[in-house]
Amino acid sequence: MCVSVHRGFVYDSRNNLQMRGLVVLLKSKAAGPSMAAEACLQQGMVSGIYPRQWNLAEITELIHAAFLVHRGIVNLKEWTNSDGPLKDMQFGNKIAVLSGDFLLANACTGLAQLNNIKVVELLSSAIGNLVQGIYYENSIQGEENNMMDNIKIASWEEQAFLSHGALLAKSCQAAMELAKHDAKAQALAFQYGKHMSLGHKLNSDLQPFLKGSSSDAVSFSLNSAPVITKKRLAVKDGLTKLIRQGSEEDKLTMQRSAWAVQREKRR
Repeated sequence: MCVSVHRGFVYDSRNNLQMRGLVVLLKSKAAGPSMAAEACLQQGMVSGIYPRQWNLAEITELIHAAFLVHRGIVNLKEWTNSDGPLKDMQFGNKIAVLSGDFLLANACTGLAQLNNIKVVELLSSAIGNLVQGIYYENSIQGEENNMMDNIKIASWEEQAFLSHGALLAKSCQAAMELAKHDAKAQALAFQYGKHMSLGHKLNSDLQPFLKGSSSDAVSFSLNSAPVITKKRLAVKDGLTKLIRQGSEEDKLTMQRSAWAVQREKRR
């Protein structure tokens, strides 16, 4: 009951946030049982999916929900009086930590009940990847308004995999392991989950350049995939210089930066 309540607060009826568990189930159903699967296991299948695969999808969602809660922790170093009472912020942070840890604890309990060491290792490493990804995001948070020369598309892909793709990729691989599929099928499932997550992240990065007109105020990172790709394909054009001038001269707003990128796209 507590798990359902916590997850409901996070999702707020936004079903698109439960995409990861759904993908795991669809991948499990598409792959079906393997030739090596025991007959007794197949008798417990529901809609072509093993019970342990259903549990895995639930665990994947719990882990994702836990990190969504942890991402909501407020940096009190940036707190100002206009943000509200400091005690309320501190209390909110404590609740976020406890709620996220509670969801992670339930996920770990569910993992142990799957009775599969490899699946436990896969999901444990996915949790580690998420921690790395969040740490990296926080480390460059102060650089979001500055273009970083050392950021390449490969670096973006690596960071996006850690913070967004690792959980789905390794959950898909774990689903194949639970169905006793061979290493090749598991590798294909891993690649499917990885590239689907990267595609989702890329689409998210593109939205500020696709929605609304140039008069709309938009916010985006200068280290997002579209900007990095444009810089790589057109190093000699005026885009990099224009953005740098903006940040050095008068702290060019995100809106004017968006116009710069959109003008270059139309050329």
